Amino acid sequence: MQTINDPDVLEEMKRSGALFILFGGAHCKVCHAVRPQLAAMLARHYPDMQGVYVDCEAAPGLCARHGVFSLPAVQAYIEGMKIAEAARVFGVRQLQQQLERPYTRWCVGMAG
Repeated sequence: MQTINDPDVLEEMKRSGALFILFGGAHCKVCHAVRPQLAAMLARHYPDMQGVYVDCEAAPGLCARHGVFSLPAVQAYIEGMKIAEAARVFGVRQLQQQLERPYTRWCVGMAG
């Protein structure tokens, strides 16, 4: 997951394709623990979904603009539409269940 703290870049990424965002912080131990698990989930189950990390300590305004006030938080978008969101306490399996149907429909739409 590459780190993105530029709001213009993030907005463009949200509009163009499938994007998974992990909002975290340098001092958030849970954020650091969950980051590789989420990256592995994306690689294994959602290869066409790009994963990015937003450091809320470095870009607090960007996090506030996305309604993120507790960490860790995740949001997923397909072509600008939010398809999943979770904050504080969530599991990788829970996220997979939220992402599965919209991601699969999007992939079918891309192929057709």
